[in-house]
Amino acid sequence: MNALNELYLKVVGADGHPTDLNLFQMSLRCLVIFAIGLVIVRVGDRRSLSEKTAFDAIFIVLLGSMLSRAINGPAPFLLTIAASFVLMFIHRACAWGAQRSHAFGKLIKGRDIVILRDGKVDWGELRRNLVSKHDFEEDLRLEAKTEDVNDIRIARLERSGDISFIKKE
Repeated sequence: MNALNELYLKVVGADGHPTDLNLFQMSLRCLVIFAIGLVIVRVGDRRSLSEKTAFDAIFIVLLGSMLSRAINGPAPFLLTIAASFVLMFIHRACAWGAQRSHAFGKLIKGRDIVILRDGKVDWGELRRNLVSKHDFEEDLRLEAKTEDVNDIRIARLERSGDISFIKKE
């Protein structure tokens, strides 16, 4: 067992301070953490990088922060990897719960908000959600391909922060 521990320390390096690691050890840690990070993000939930909800953004930021500490050495290498898998499990469990319960989904991901109906903009709702008139008009031009709100039947501020527009027939 002692020989295995010595081999591990020689290959991966000791945890503690980044200056204790040589170029080979840090490069190997980088390769291993990249592969593990890819597995964590890709297994089970392919949407965590494509979705822009706070729920998914927090997962990605926490995962990146945790894994980076395993690369440069201040956090224990194997414990950090294990904790990253726990974080992935928590994210997947919450996503599973949100998929099965609309109320839970609204709790952790938020809800969409109607900001325009039949050409009438709800400026109060836009203000409450910190969407400026200029941002709204930009999205109207870019997403709905119009400058006239009268062309729009309904617009929603989605949970992701994007604005979706449904044009009148």
